[in-house]
Amino acid sequence: MANRLHTPLCDMLGMEYPILLAGMAVGGSQDLAPTPVEMVAAISNAGALGVLGDNFRNLDEMDEGIRRLQSLVGDKPYGVDFLVPATRAEVTATSNRELYAQVAPQYPQHVALVQELIEEYGFEAEEVSEQPPMSTELLRKKIEIVLDNKVPLFAAATGEPPEWFTQQGHAQGMKFIGMTGAVRHAQRQVAADVDIITAQGTEAGGHTGNISTFVLVPQVVDEVSPRPVLAAGGIGSGRHVAAALALGAQGVWVGTAFLVAEENNIPDAHKDQILGARSDEFTTSKFSSGKQQRAYQNAVKLKWAASGLEALPMPLQGLIQEPFTKAARKAGRLDLIGNPSGQIGGMLKERRPARDILMDMVNGAEETIEELQGNLR
Repeated sequence: MANRLHTPLCDMLGMEYPILLAGMAVGGSQDLAPTPVEMVAAISNAGALGVLGDNFRNLDEMDEGIRRLQSLVGDKPYGVDFLVPATRAEVTATSNRELYAQVAPQYPQHVALVQELIEEYGFEAEEVSEQPPMSTELLRKKIEIVLDNKVPLFAAATGEPPEWFTQQGHAQGMKFIGMTGAVRHAQRQVAADVDIITAQGTEAGGHTGNISTFVLVPQVVDEVSPRPVLAAGGIGSGRHVAAALALGAQGVWVGTAFLVAEENNIPDAHKDQILGARSDEFTTSKFSSGKQQRAYQNAVKLKWAASGLEALPMPLQGLIQEPFTKAARKAGRLDLIGNPSGQIGGMLKERRPARDILMDMVNGAEETIEELQGNLR
């Protein structure tokens, strides 16, 4: 039977199915790893497109991870994704520890709340890491690694890729994805000359906006046509894929459904949280990274929300919390550490190989389309 899901986007990116693994990466100063290279490769090798979410501890590891992914996928398409935030605190420090020493005295109430959390749970505060903080210089070096490796697809997780990046990337055949949570964001992405727009509804895990997927996708499709649009947020089954195509999207960007894949390296405790949760237990907050992020609800999020404090800009909010976050991890209290994930988690019930999750979406979408064709007579 012919592939019912083949869209023009498949031809643009060289894939069989219009499903992309979202470039997920969490942690940074929390010492969590990037999206496992093996899971990214499994998605690309199965006919879809895997995107490597960058959260490598240093630039050499990032370069090595991309090269290892290339060796696993051969001529199959793949991508790389990392934050290019449009607004963030400008930093000049060379390490998180140095930056913490600079900014902590400026935010005594935030520091006091972190200390209160440490004492409440009986932890010993951990030192802030020596990792380099998010900065313009670090982003420039990461972009250079992407260009040097001739990565075929880059996704800007937040913000827009700088003009010099898109110009050099396009010159070597690279495609760009821009993330949007509102029509005005889509307009900025068009101005930044990205090739594909992801319309991400508020249901999504991680950094997300306030407009639902069903409302947002057709608006963005109408705004950016003929640029292809990916639908994201609340997508985890074939029925969701078919619905996204009906809204005018040419493909889907899927994250949370793969968080519980067997190959994924998030803690088992976090997988269990997702599998055991209701959809209304995935809530938004700015108190993790400084930007609105949907994650599984926990006591620390509630404590910050009740404090009356304003979230600090990225990357300062996460940095200020690092002494507690690292202490909680050392104590095995992963329930107190952020677990970015979306509302589709309420529909997920078991851990499975990434390829099985993908092919269930493919087969389910084809079956849904066939059923619709049979019913609409």
